[in-house]
Amino acid sequence: MNPKLRAALGAAVAGLLVVLAGCGNGNATASVEGESRTVTDVEGKKVEVPAHPERVVVLSEPTLDGVLALGVTPIGAVTGRGQSTLPNYIADLAGEIPLLGGIAAPNFELIGKADPDLILVDGTSINNNAEQLKLLAAIAPTVNVGLAGGDWRETFTRVAEAMNLEQKGAEVIAAYDQQVSDAAATLGDYDDQTFSVVRWQGGSAAMILSELPAGQALSDLGLRRPENQDRRGRGHSEPVPLERLAEIDADWMFFGTLGGSSVGNQNAGGTADAAGAEKAYQDAVGVPGFDKLTAYRKGQVVLVDGSLWTSTGGPVLMQRLVADIVKALG
Repeated sequence: MNPKLRAALGAAVAGLLVVLAGCGNGNATASVEGESRTVTDVEGKKVEVPAHPERVVVLSEPTLDGVLALGVTPIGAVTGRGQSTLPNYIADLAGEIPLLGGIAAPNFELIGKADPDLILVDGTSINNNAEQLKLLAAIAPTVNVGLAGGDWRETFTRVAEAMNLEQKGAEVIAAYDQQVSDAAATLGDYDDQTFSVVRWQGGSAAMILSELPAGQALSDLGLRRPENQDRRGRGHSEPVPLERLAEIDADWMFFGTLGGSSVGNQNAGGTADAAGAEKAYQDAVGVPGFDKLTAYRKGQVVLVDGSLWTSTGGPVLMQRLVADIVKALG
Protein backbone atom coordinates (compact mmCIF):
# COMPACT_ATOMS: atom_id res chain seq x y z
CA MET A 1 0.00 0.00 0.00
CA ASN A 2 1.18 3.56 -0.75
CA PRO A 3 2.77 4.98 2.48
CA LYS A 4 0.60 8.12 2.37
CA LEU A 5 -2.54 6.04 1.87
CA ARG A 6 -1.47 3.72 4.71
CA ALA A 7 -0.97 6.71 7.01
CA ALA A 8 -4.36 8.13 6.05
CA LEU A 9 -5.96 4.75 6.67
CA GLY A 10 -4.28 4.52 10.05
CA ALA A 11 -5.60 7.92 11.04
CA ALA A 12 -9.08 6.99 9.86
CA VAL A 13 -8.96 3.71 11.77
CA ALA A 14 -7.88 5.48 14.94
CA GLY A 15 -10.70 7.98 14.63
CA LEU A 16 -13.26 5.33 13.88
CA LEU A 17 -12.19 3.14 16.77
CA VAL A 18 -13.00 6.04 19.07
CA VAL A 19 -16.50 6.21 17.55
CA LEU A 20 -16.96 2.45 17.81
CA ALA A 21 -15.62 2.31 21.33
CA GLY A 22 -18.45 4.60 22.36
CA CYS A 23 -20.82 1.98 20.98
CA GLY A 24 -19.03 -0.87 22.75
CA ASN A 25 -18.29 -2.40 19.36
CA GLY A 26 -14.65 -1.65 18.63
CA ASN A 27 -13.31 -5.18 18.20
CA ALA A 28 -16.31 -7.22 17.14
CA THR A 29 -18.50 -7.91 14.16
CA ALA A 30 -21.58 -5.73 14.20
CA SER A 31 -24.75 -7.54 15.22
CA VAL A 32 -28.13 -7.26 13.55
CA GLU A 33 -30.99 -5.71 15.46
CA GLY A 34 -34.40 -7.22 14.78
CA GLU A 35 -35.27 -9.80 12.13
CA SER A 36 -32.30 -11.11 10.15
CA ARG A 37 -31.36 -13.51 7.39
CA THR A 38 -28.12 -15.07 6.14
CA VAL A 39 -26.57 -14.44 2.73
CA THR A 40 -23.41 -15.78 1.10
CA ASP A 41 -20.81 -13.37 -0.23
CA VAL A 42 -18.65 -13.78 -3.34
CA GLU A 43 -15.99 -15.69 -1.37
CA GLY A 44 -18.49 -18.12 0.15
CA LYS A 45 -18.62 -16.41 3.55
CA LYS A 46 -21.94 -16.45 5.42
CA VAL A 47 -23.06 -13.01 6.60
CA GLU A 48 -26.04 -12.24 8.84
CA VAL A 49 -27.86 -9.17 7.49
CA PRO A 50 -31.11 -7.35 8.30
CA ALA A 51 -34.16 -8.97 6.76
CA HIS A 52 -35.11 -5.62 5.27
CA PRO A 53 -32.13 -3.20 5.19
CA GLU A 54 -33.09 0.45 5.53
CA ARG A 55 -29.77 2.30 5.91
CA VAL A 56 -27.45 0.99 3.21
CA VAL A 57 -23.96 2.28 2.42
CA VAL A 58 -22.44 1.35 -0.95
CA LEU A 59 -18.71 1.61 -1.62
CA SER A 60 -18.38 1.09 -5.37
CA GLU A 61 -19.97 1.87 -8.71
CA PRO A 62 -21.51 -1.62 -9.12
CA THR A 63 -23.12 -1.53 -5.66
CA LEU A 64 -24.44 2.02 -6.08
CA ASP A 65 -25.79 1.15 -9.53
CA GLY A 66 -27.28 -2.07 -8.19
CA VAL A 67 -29.26 -0.61 -5.31
CA LEU A 68 -30.54 2.28 -7.44
CA ALA A 69 -31.69 -0.23 -10.08
CA LEU A 70 -33.64 -1.95 -7.29
CA GLY A 71 -35.37 1.30 -6.38
CA VAL A 72 -33.37 1.85 -3.17
CA THR A 73 -31.56 5.09 -2.32
CA PRO A 74 -28.49 4.45 -0.13
CA ILE A 75 -27.58 6.75 2.74
CA GLY A 76 -24.00 7.08 1.51
CA ALA A 77 -21.68 6.24 -1.38
CA VAL A 78 -18.17 6.97 -2.67
CA THR A 79 -16.83 8.86 -5.66
CA GLY A 80 -16.71 7.33 -9.11
CA ARG A 81 -13.42 6.08 -10.48
CA GLY A 82 -11.35 8.99 -11.82
CA GLN A 83 -13.89 11.50 -10.46
CA SER A 84 -14.30 13.62 -7.36
CA THR A 85 -18.10 13.25 -7.42
CA LEU A 86 -20.61 10.43 -7.62
CA PRO A 87 -20.25 8.50 -10.91
CA ASN A 88 -21.22 10.87 -13.72
CA TYR A 89 -23.19 8.29 -15.70
CA ILE A 90 -25.67 7.76 -12.87
CA ALA A 91 -25.73 11.24 -11.31
CA ASP A 92 -29.31 11.85 -12.47
CA LEU A 93 -30.51 8.88 -10.42
CA ALA A 94 -28.12 9.32 -7.49
CA GLY A 95 -29.15 12.87 -6.70
CA GLU A 96 -27.68 14.20 -3.45
CA ILE A 97 -26.49 10.96 -1.85
CA PRO A 98 -23.79 11.94 0.69
CA LEU A 99 -20.20 11.10 -0.20
CA LEU A 100 -18.42 8.95 2.39
CA GLY A 101 -14.98 8.98 0.81
CA GLY A 102 -13.40 8.03 -2.49
CA ILE A 103 -13.37 4.85 -4.52
CA ALA A 104 -10.92 2.44 -2.84
CA ALA A 105 -10.43 5.06 -0.09
CA PRO A 106 -13.62 5.16 2.00
CA ASN A 107 -13.81 7.46 5.00
CA PHE A 108 -14.37 5.00 7.84
CA GLU A 109 -15.22 7.64 10.38
CA LEU A 110 -17.96 9.11 8.16
CA ILE A 111 -19.30 5.64 7.46
CA GLY A 112 -19.48 4.91 11.18
CA LYS A 113 -21.27 8.18 11.89
CA ALA A 114 -23.80 7.45 9.13
CA ASP A 115 -24.97 4.47 11.22
CA PRO A 116 -25.69 2.01 8.34
CA ASP A 117 -27.43 -1.30 8.91
CA LEU A 118 -25.76 -2.84 5.81
CA ILE A 119 -22.57 -2.12 3.83
CA LEU A 120 -22.03 -3.41 0.30
CA VAL A 121 -18.55 -3.65 -1.23
CA ASP A 122 -16.91 -5.45 -4.13
CA GLY A 123 -13.52 -6.04 -5.71
CA THR A 124 -13.59 -2.76 -7.63
CA SER A 125 -13.52 -0.87 -4.34
CA ILE A 126 -12.00 -2.87 -1.47
CA ASN A 127 -10.19 -5.78 -3.07
CA ASN A 128 -9.18 -8.45 -0.56
CA ASN A 129 -8.13 -5.85 2.01
CA ALA A 130 -8.71 -7.77 5.22
CA GLU A 131 -7.96 -4.79 7.46
CA GLN A 132 -10.56 -2.58 5.80
CA LEU A 133 -13.16 -5.33 5.57
CA LYS A 134 -12.76 -6.13 9.27
CA LEU A 135 -13.19 -2.49 10.16
CA LEU A 136 -16.32 -2.16 8.02
CA ALA A 137 -17.77 -5.33 9.55
CA ALA A 138 -17.39 -3.72 12.99
CA ILE A 139 -19.61 -0.86 11.81
CA ALA A 140 -22.37 -2.91 10.18
CA PRO A 141 -22.89 -6.25 8.41
CA THR A 142 -20.70 -6.07 5.31
CA VAL A 143 -21.28 -8.14 2.18
CA ASN A 144 -18.63 -8.49 -0.54
CA VAL A 145 -20.82 -8.95 -3.60
CA GLY A 146 -18.37 -9.33 -6.49
CA LEU A 147 -14.87 -9.59 -7.88
CA ALA A 148 -13.02 -6.99 -9.93
CA GLY A 149 -13.70 -7.89 -13.55
CA GLY A 150 -16.49 -10.24 -12.49
CA ASP A 151 -19.73 -10.69 -14.39
CA TRP A 152 -22.11 -7.79 -13.67
CA ARG A 153 -25.11 -10.13 -13.52
CA GLU A 154 -23.58 -12.20 -10.72
CA THR A 155 -22.56 -9.11 -8.76
CA PHE A 156 -26.01 -7.55 -9.16
CA THR A 157 -27.71 -10.80 -8.16
CA ARG A 158 -25.75 -10.78 -4.88
CA VAL A 159 -26.73 -7.14 -4.32
CA ALA A 160 -30.39 -8.12 -4.78
CA GLU A 161 -29.97 -11.08 -2.40
CA ALA A 162 -28.36 -8.89 0.28
CA MET A 163 -31.24 -6.42 -0.08
CA ASN A 164 -33.86 -9.24 0.04
CA LEU A 165 -35.10 -8.12 -3.39
CA GLU A 166 -34.31 -11.17 -5.50
CA GLN A 167 -37.52 -11.01 -7.54
CA LYS A 168 -36.97 -7.35 -8.39
CA GLY A 169 -33.39 -8.19 -9.35
CA ALA A 170 -34.57 -10.92 -11.73
CA GLU A 171 -36.99 -8.45 -13.32
CA VAL A 172 -34.21 -5.89 -13.86
CA ILE A 173 -32.01 -8.47 -15.60
CA ALA A 174 -34.93 -9.64 -17.75
CA ALA A 175 -35.60 -6.04 -18.78
CA TYR A 176 -31.98 -5.66 -19.88
CA ASP A 177 -32.15 -8.89 -21.91
CA GLN A 178 -35.30 -7.60 -23.64
CA GLN A 179 -33.61 -4.28 -24.36
CA VAL A 180 -30.68 -6.09 -25.96
CA SER A 181 -33.00 -8.24 -28.06
CA ASP A 182 -34.93 -5.20 -29.26
CA ALA A 183 -31.75 -3.21 -29.93
CA ALA A 184 -30.09 -6.01 -31.90
CA ALA A 185 -33.15 -6.17 -34.14
CA THR A 186 -32.82 -2.48 -35.01
CA LEU A 187 -29.10 -2.50 -35.86
CA GLY A 188 -27.95 -2.86 -39.43
CA ASP A 189 -25.40 -5.32 -40.73
CA TYR A 190 -22.12 -4.74 -38.91
CA ASP A 191 -20.71 -8.24 -39.31
CA ASP A 192 -17.64 -6.97 -41.14
CA GLN A 193 -17.00 -4.09 -38.69
CA THR A 194 -14.90 -4.02 -35.52
CA PHE A 195 -15.44 -1.86 -32.42
CA SER A 196 -12.70 -0.52 -30.16
CA VAL A 197 -13.22 1.02 -26.70
CA VAL A 198 -10.50 3.46 -25.63
CA ARG A 199 -9.84 5.52 -22.53
CA TRP A 200 -7.49 8.46 -23.20
CA GLN A 201 -5.90 9.83 -20.06
CA GLY A 202 -2.65 11.59 -19.28
CA GLY A 203 -1.65 11.84 -22.92
CA SER A 204 -1.92 8.15 -23.74
CA ALA A 205 -4.43 5.39 -24.42
CA ALA A 206 -5.74 2.33 -22.62
CA MET A 207 -7.91 -0.42 -24.11
CA ILE A 208 -11.09 -1.66 -22.46
CA LEU A 209 -11.12 -5.44 -22.91
CA SER A 210 -13.89 -8.00 -23.18
CA GLU A 211 -14.73 -8.68 -19.52
CA LEU A 212 -15.58 -5.08 -18.65
CA PRO A 213 -19.13 -3.77 -19.12
CA ALA A 214 -18.58 -1.99 -22.44
CA GLY A 215 -17.05 -5.16 -23.86
CA GLN A 216 -19.96 -7.21 -22.55
CA ALA A 217 -22.53 -4.82 -24.05
CA LEU A 218 -20.89 -5.00 -27.49
CA SER A 219 -20.75 -8.77 -27.23
CA ASP A 220 -24.40 -8.99 -26.14
CA LEU A 221 -25.34 -7.07 -29.29
CA GLY A 222 -23.23 -9.35 -31.51
CA LEU A 223 -20.72 -6.61 -32.38
CA ARG A 224 -17.16 -7.73 -32.96
CA ARG A 225 -14.07 -6.45 -31.16
CA PRO A 226 -10.62 -6.15 -32.76
CA GLU A 227 -8.75 -9.40 -32.18
CA ASN A 228 -6.31 -7.83 -29.70
CA GLN A 229 -9.23 -6.50 -27.58
CA ASP A 230 -11.36 -9.63 -27.77
CA ARG A 231 -9.88 -11.12 -24.59
CA ARG A 232 -9.70 -10.76 -20.86
CA GLY A 233 -6.88 -8.81 -19.25
CA ARG A 234 -5.24 -8.08 -15.94
CA GLY A 235 -6.55 -5.01 -14.16
CA HIS A 236 -9.23 -2.54 -15.15
CA SER A 237 -7.78 -1.57 -18.53
CA GLU A 238 -4.65 -2.19 -20.55
CA PRO A 239 -2.29 0.73 -21.30
CA VAL A 240 -1.03 1.13 -24.85
CA PRO A 241 2.34 2.83 -25.48
CA LEU A 242 2.15 5.63 -28.04
CA GLU A 243 4.60 3.79 -30.29
CA ARG A 244 2.00 1.01 -30.56
CA LEU A 245 -1.00 3.28 -31.07
CA ALA A 246 -2.28 1.11 -33.92
CA GLU A 247 -3.38 -1.42 -31.27
CA ILE A 248 -6.39 0.76 -30.39
CA ASP A 249 -7.60 0.85 -34.01
CA ALA A 250 -10.84 -0.54 -35.41
CA ASP A 251 -13.56 0.45 -37.86
CA TRP A 252 -15.36 2.19 -34.98
CA MET A 253 -13.92 3.64 -31.79
CA PHE A 254 -15.82 4.59 -28.63
CA PHE A 255 -13.53 7.18 -27.05
CA GLY A 256 -13.73 8.55 -23.50
CA THR A 257 -11.68 9.75 -20.53
CA LEU A 258 -11.84 9.45 -16.75
CA GLY A 259 -10.37 12.79 -15.76
CA GLY A 260 -7.53 13.25 -13.31
CA SER A 261 -8.63 11.92 -9.91
CA SER A 262 -7.09 8.74 -8.54
CA VAL A 263 -6.92 6.67 -5.37
CA GLY A 264 -3.85 8.62 -4.27
CA ASN A 265 -5.28 12.01 -5.22
CA GLN A 266 -9.05 12.07 -4.77
CA ASN A 267 -9.31 15.84 -5.29
CA ALA A 268 -7.41 16.11 -8.57
CA GLY A 269 -10.57 17.11 -10.40
CA GLY A 270 -11.03 16.26 -14.04
CA THR A 271 -14.15 15.14 -15.78
CA ALA A 272 -15.55 11.99 -17.36
CA ASP A 273 -18.40 13.47 -19.41
CA ALA A 274 -18.71 14.33 -23.10
CA ALA A 275 -16.90 17.65 -22.61
CA GLY A 276 -14.00 15.78 -21.06
CA ALA A 277 -13.99 13.33 -23.97
CA GLU A 278 -13.88 16.23 -26.46
CA LYS A 279 -10.85 17.76 -24.73
CA ALA A 280 -9.09 14.39 -24.55
CA TYR A 281 -9.88 13.79 -28.23
CA GLN A 282 -8.29 17.08 -29.23
CA ASP A 283 -5.18 16.00 -27.34
CA ALA A 284 -5.23 12.60 -29.04
CA VAL A 285 -5.49 13.89 -32.60
CA GLY A 286 -2.27 15.82 -32.02
CA VAL A 287 -0.38 12.62 -31.26
CA PRO A 288 1.62 11.31 -34.24
CA GLY A 289 -0.15 8.39 -35.84
CA PHE A 290 -3.64 9.02 -34.48
CA ASP A 291 -4.77 10.53 -37.80
CA LYS A 292 -3.77 7.30 -39.54
CA LEU A 293 -6.17 5.15 -37.51
CA THR A 294 -9.04 3.63 -39.48
CA ALA A 295 -11.76 4.93 -37.16
CA TYR A 296 -10.38 8.46 -37.43
CA ARG A 297 -10.09 8.36 -41.22
CA LYS A 298 -13.65 7.03 -41.54
CA GLY A 299 -15.03 9.66 -39.16
CA GLN A 300 -16.21 6.89 -36.85
CA VAL A 301 -14.74 7.96 -33.52
CA VAL A 302 -17.66 8.28 -31.09
CA LEU A 303 -17.04 10.51 -28.05
CA VAL A 304 -18.61 9.04 -24.93
CA ASP A 305 -18.97 9.51 -21.18
CA GLY A 306 -15.90 7.76 -19.77
CA SER A 307 -17.62 6.97 -16.47
CA LEU A 308 -20.10 4.92 -18.50
CA TRP A 309 -17.85 3.41 -21.15
CA THR A 310 -14.47 2.98 -19.46
CA SER A 311 -15.31 2.20 -15.85
CA THR A 312 -17.66 -0.28 -14.22
CA GLY A 313 -21.18 -0.54 -12.83
CA GLY A 314 -24.35 -2.61 -12.90
CA PRO A 315 -27.62 -2.89 -14.81
CA VAL A 316 -28.16 0.86 -15.18
CA LEU A 317 -24.74 1.17 -16.80
CA MET A 318 -25.47 -1.77 -19.09
CA GLN A 319 -28.82 -0.32 -20.18
CA ARG A 320 -27.21 3.03 -20.96
CA LEU A 321 -24.33 1.43 -22.86
CA VAL A 322 -26.80 -0.34 -25.14
CA ALA A 323 -28.73 2.90 -25.66
CA ASP A 324 -25.46 4.71 -26.56
CA ILE A 325 -24.54 2.02 -29.09
CA VAL A 326 -27.94 2.16 -30.78
CA LYS A 327 -27.75 5.96 -30.93
CA ALA A 328 -24.24 5.89 -32.42
CA LEU A 329 -25.01 3.28 -35.05
CA GLY A 330 -28.42 4.64 -35.95
